[in-house]
Amino acid sequence: MIRAVQQPSGHRRSPFTYRLYGLFLRSELPLPCPELQESHQNAVDLFEAPDSLFVQARQNASSEPTPGDWFQHTRLSDGSDYLRWSGLFEFLVSPEGRRIACRACNGTTQEAFQAYLVSQVLSFALLKHGIESLHATVVVVQQQAVAFLGNSGYGKSSLGAAFLRAGHTLLTDDILVLTENGRRFTAHPGPPRIKLFPDIAKTLLGKQVAGIPMNPTTSKLVIPLASQQSSEAAAPLRAIYMLRPPTTGVPLTRVTLTLLSQRRACLDLLANTYNPVIVKPDRLARQFNLTVRLAAGVPVKSLSYPRDLAFLPEVLTAIKSDANL
Repeated sequence: MIRAVQQPSGHRRSPFTYRLYGLFLRSELPLPCPELQESHQNAVDLFEAPDSLFVQARQNASSEPTPGDWFQHTRLSDGSDYLRWSGLFEFLVSPEGRRIACRACNGTTQEAFQAYLVSQVLSFALLKHGIESLHATVVVVQQQAVAFLGNSGYGKSSLGAAFLRAGHTLLTDDILVLTENGRRFTAHPGPPRIKLFPDIAKTLLGKQVAGIPMNPTTSKLVIPLASQQSSEAAAPLRAIYMLRPPTTGVPLTRVTLTLLSQRRACLDLLANTYNPVIVKPDRLARQFNLTVRLAAGVPVKSLSYPRDLAFLPEVLTAIKSDANL
């Protein structure tokens, strides 16, 4: 049985402190996020660990990775979560979500390592803290958060980039964490970066835009954002828009916005919760309860529009008018 994730002996005090998704992080690894000057005792610790720790984790894994699968997740006997992306990096999240051991393989770019750490890996720690998240891109317009949800390839990040081009800021791209006060919800910022395919990035953000490929299986780029392009402060959630899949039949000719019933909104929100790997009953109950409260407290609308980048300014106008922004 592997023991709970411990920092290596002689480990120095972590020099960096960050806040992502409302969670404080204390890290010996630099992250692409604004650094906090003050430390926080209840922060999650991120640290590099030797290969020997992960060898032990692999030996204690309850299942072998399926050949051809490049992602492996195993819940170890002590409650730790072992995560591995073949040939890139591996992580070990402690049972209570307070420590994350990290190891990158030779040749892995820092940007790719950071992109997975601040999204998929942190989602496991968030769940251990009882924090649910949604798969979303969120922009800030007039100090109000507007969220776009939908499957990969539905255009969430492209819409986010279009709002950036129009002079608005990005709050988060991938993970949306909300806190609630009564029936009001507040959206918390993620890292100041956006993920886009090269052609879309150049069209919406300019030919000079630069980024690093996320991983060897995609051309999608991780693009860092300047301080004036991202929001560091939490913002009240104004509305949620569910993006519908691009049509394969008769092309759309206009923007369509439809208010969803609470029942349909709950189903769509459940389908867009982040991290489908963990399906423990307590997690599923918490997930369901959040979506019910969210559907009751925030307008959730269906959004369809022609999938032509030249049409995006009209989409932005329709969204801002619909949300009274």
